[in-house]
Amino acid sequence: MASEVLQSKLGFDTIEKQGMKREKLSVSEVQGKARCLRRHVIGMTGTAGSGYPGGSLSAADIVAALYFRAMRHDPKNPHWEDRDRFVLSKSHAAPLLYAALAESGHFPLEVLYEVRRLDSPLQGHPDMTELPGVEASTGSLGKCFPWPMEWPSLAGLTVAPSGCMSSWVTAK
Repeated sequence: MASEVLQSKLGFDTIEKQGMKREKLSVSEVQGKARCLRRHVIGMTGTAGSGYPGGSLSAADIVAALYFRAMRHDPKNPHWEDRDRFVLSKSHAAPLLYAALAESGHFPLEVLYEVRRLDSPLQGHPDMTELPGVEASTGSLGKCFPWPMEWPSLAGLTVAPSGCMSSWVTAK
């Protein structure tokens, strides 16, 4: 409770963008979203008969906090220039990203259970050309983060639109 009061006083109780306000979920509501994301992950990997649910399950709390409390994103306008970007480096956790995108309104929940089917946009690793809300197509083994020589691919995502990384920093 004390952390919610502090966050509210610091201005973290709403997400603002282009004159529109959207209420953020409370901490307990975010915890509920994390449980919901976990249920989707188990259902998706079980229905597909393949996948790696462990990586998705272990990151559900942080992804729920990001998508439903911290990040500025607009499912109706997934290419909004001032959105916050989420790059899933450990792409074996793609079912979790798919669940967060569906729960936040990027596509219908029913599509989740088409994961890993032929011609489905939901494959084993995220593909930004197939699904709205996916910021980077990533492969296995943490494509963007573990080695300094890979960092330019992530930095390019960060600075590409404006040429200035500071314009994309959204924390207040």
